[in-house]
Amino acid sequence: LSKAEGESGLKGRRVQPPWSPPAGTEVPQLRLYNSLTRTKEPFVPQKGNRVTWYCCGPTVYDASHMGHARSYISFDILRRILRDYFKYDVFYCMNITDIDDKIIKRARQNHLLDQYREKQPKAAKILQDVLSARVPFQEQLVSTTDPDKKQMLERLDAAVTSALQPLQGAMEKNAADEVLQPLVLLEKSKDLLSEWLDKQFGSQVTENSIFSVLPKYWEGEFHKDMEALNVLPADVLTRVSEYVPEIVEFVEKVVSNGYGYESNGSVYFDTQKFDSSPQHSYAKLVPEAVGDQKALQEGEGDLSISADRLSEKKSQNDFALWKASKPGEPSWDSPWGKGRPGWHIECSAMAGSILGESMDIHGGGFDLRFPHHDNELAQSEAFFENDHWVRYFLHTGHLTIAGCKMSKSLKNFITIKDALAKNTARQLRLAFLMHSWKDTLDYSSNTMESAVQYEKFLNEFFLNVKDILRAPTDLTGRFEKWEAAEIELNNSFYDRKSAVHQALCDNMDTRGAMEEMRLLVSHSNSYIAGRKSSKLRPNRLLLESIASYLTNMLKIFGAIEGSDPIGFPVGGQTVDLESTVMPYLAVLSDFRENVRRIAREQKVTALLQLCDVVRDDTLPELGVRLEDHEGQPTVVKLVDKETLLKEKEDKKKMAKLAKMKVPPCEMFRSETDKYSSFDDTGFPTHDAEGKELSKGQAKKLRKLYEAQEKLHNEYLQMNQNGN
Repeated sequence: LSKAEGESGLKGRRVQPPWSPPAGTEVPQLRLYNSLTRTKEPFVPQKGNRVTWYCCGPTVYDASHMGHARSYISFDILRRILRDYFKYDVFYCMNITDIDDKIIKRARQNHLLDQYREKQPKAAKILQDVLSARVPFQEQLVSTTDPDKKQMLERLDAAVTSALQPLQGAMEKNAADEVLQPLVLLEKSKDLLSEWLDKQFGSQVTENSIFSVLPKYWEGEFHKDMEALNVLPADVLTRVSEYVPEIVEFVEKVVSNGYGYESNGSVYFDTQKFDSSPQHSYAKLVPEAVGDQKALQEGEGDLSISADRLSEKKSQNDFALWKASKPGEPSWDSPWGKGRPGWHIECSAMAGSILGESMDIHGGGFDLRFPHHDNELAQSEAFFENDHWVRYFLHTGHLTIAGCKMSKSLKNFITIKDALAKNTARQLRLAFLMHSWKDTLDYSSNTMESAVQYEKFLNEFFLNVKDILRAPTDLTGRFEKWEAAEIELNNSFYDRKSAVHQALCDNMDTRGAMEEMRLLVSHSNSYIAGRKSSKLRPNRLLLESIASYLTNMLKIFGAIEGSDPIGFPVGGQTVDLESTVMPYLAVLSDFRENVRRIAREQKVTALLQLCDVVRDDTLPELGVRLEDHEGQPTVVKLVDKETLLKEKEDKKKMAKLAKMKVPPCEMFRSETDKYSSFDDTGFPTHDAEGKELSKGQAKKLRKLYEAQEKLHNEYLQMNQNGN
């Protein structure tokens, strides 16, 4: 072909070749463990991106405890993940139960005990009443078969006995009033005394305001605790006391639909009628629990399980929608007479009022599945005449205390305030994040120590990255050539991000996500150490990307507040304290480094010691840590003052422990530069040059030897005691 013909032929073939898309990979879909099926189901909201969620709130009659924290921190984490990670538009509704048998009984007892105290009874009267109150208490103690409850009652009985005996003895000796100390007995026996007073005079408490003061106070304390735990407030908060008219209307509709009946002023749900309906099924969550009378009676409440109340039902499985109020109980008007709502109907009416005939998610603690949530489902589906009031039921796992069951009724609970006195809100949240939200969580020293160490591990990484980013460079210097180490770390970064995503898609598995984040930090730490050992600067942009990603994930989990781009805010500061003070600390660090250099060159030991004092004593008190590295610039880290002081104290303890471990027979043997011969007990007899030690030298060493012997014996005793 001629040149012209060849060019003409090429032009004729110049069309785009066929293109085919890549095969791609399967994208994981969010799946949630649904208690309605007891399996993980694909999460599909009913209305596009919008998610409606109702969560059972607290019954407010006492301090919020770690069992509450288990549910509300866990649901806060899940809510944040749905909203901030998966980008759903979450509408979250929670209730406050401020009308309940427990509240009524506690309010009456508190009121009656306060009245009793105001009368300032004499020692003889208190003694007589406590002895009277002890009779039914002792009967209860003997008849109780539940081992945990029996143990609790025995502890209470022992406390009363310890206060009772001294008072009885003093009164038999006709001691003076100031010696008797009856208030000690009154305090120790307040539980059984208030129970005794309630049985005698509870029916005389008729003022409704008495029953509102208690829940109002404890609701306020609950909100304070949630704020302290960094739990987001609900979009809508409903109180039972504000929804009584809606509850009455709800009950009327259930009755008119044929699933409820009136009996002696109370209204009950007809479980048999409901279950026999073709479109309905009773106890969807725990069908095997139907007929469990102990659980059903707990659901009805202590004030609602008398023989006359139980005889009002068509079936023992029926439950109260509306309770006729007895003397000593608050009441509201209704078509059936004066009464109050049943426990289960409260949530149904409030949730239905806000979210309508069907919601995407309903959440609560594992122990609420039956009868509470099963009864909620039944009466709501009876009201709406549907079979899908809840699409996904999420239940958080139990919380145990060092392996033991925790219960308010067993009086072995740890309040949220007590827990926050030992650990920060972030550390508690990290502990929850490191466990599955639906499994049992054991709140123990080991659990919290793991969370503290995880926090420290992350924080050290963030501080190291911040130090690397502070190193001065020009704009072009920010972009460094990638070698094999950077490519390997970046590949690990994307692998770990993908693994985190897969974990969160798998029932929002924060435990798996946190482990992948730990691996990413470990790989990053190895990369930093490798670069520094080779006297090479780590890649700033890559480390900044990794640290920013981890920070963002922790913000999504609710473990970081504020707008800091990297790491934990210092001391809970809302302003960027680091950017404010770090320039001044850098000047101080450089000045100190120059002083140290000159002091080493001129061998001025006193100056070097002063520099150490600044590093070890002065700056930690201000929340500043200096880390000296031979041949490299000093690293400056801004850390919580309390953290640094604890580290300092821990170092002292570890140093003392290490010293205690050394047997006195070995303490001098390693000092071969000082001593050459020893007796059978390891005590030195000759110096390094072979000369026998003088009496004066031996006397000084003997004091050190005996002090070490005492220390080592303490260590052996600690080991023997399991410490």
